[in-house]
Amino acid sequence: MKRDPRDLVRYSGSERANHWVVGMCFILLALSGLAFFHPAFFPLTMLFGGGTWARILHPFIGVIMTAFFVVMAMRFWKLNVMSPTDWEWLRRIRELIDGDDHNMPEMGKYNGGQKLLFWLFVGCVFLLFVSGIVIWRAYFAGFFPIGLIRLFSFVHAVVAVTMIALIMVHIYAAIWVKGTIRAMWYGTVTRAWAKQHHRAWYKTVVK
Repeated sequence: MKRDPRDLVRYSGSERANHWVVGMCFILLALSGLAFFHPAFFPLTMLFGGGTWARILHPFIGVIMTAFFVVMAMRFWKLNVMSPTDWEWLRRIRELIDGDDHNMPEMGKYNGGQKLLFWLFVGCVFLLFVSGIVIWRAYFAGFFPIGLIRLFSFVHAVVAVTMIALIMVHIYAAIWVKGTIRAMWYGTVTRAWAKQHHRAWYKTVVK
């Protein structure tokens, strides 16, 4: 893909690698988790070498995803602190969906929707990790009463489904806003894209 040398750098190589490790781990977790969620999805375990291997690998992949997600969250949390402008953006989101972005407030590197999604991800990953530890029978389940294990099994399933839905929203939004996906592939965005969608950020990086 031919890129304009005047394009703006949005993500570094390490930031993009961090993002894709989390993303790939989540896909593997979603596939193996769905296999345990309902018998109709059990054939998905064949992607991992069968049911036994799927159960062995699922929690370890979860630990890897959590570790890389924590790194990513530490990198970006300051940029995702909600401000009054972000809440104003969210109140006007219906206008944006209808194709009218003229009255949308100027956004920094992330808009209100992206920031809200970030914090929902933080909450989901935290709950998935904690509940996953409690129900990880090979190592930790013996430390907890069966009633708590059952409760956290339910919490784990509900939060996992919620996070799958949030990821779908994340992917859809990236596809819907043309020019967004290239930021995670190549690390850059066009000046026109930045000026239209993140004007406040554009003003800080263009001197």
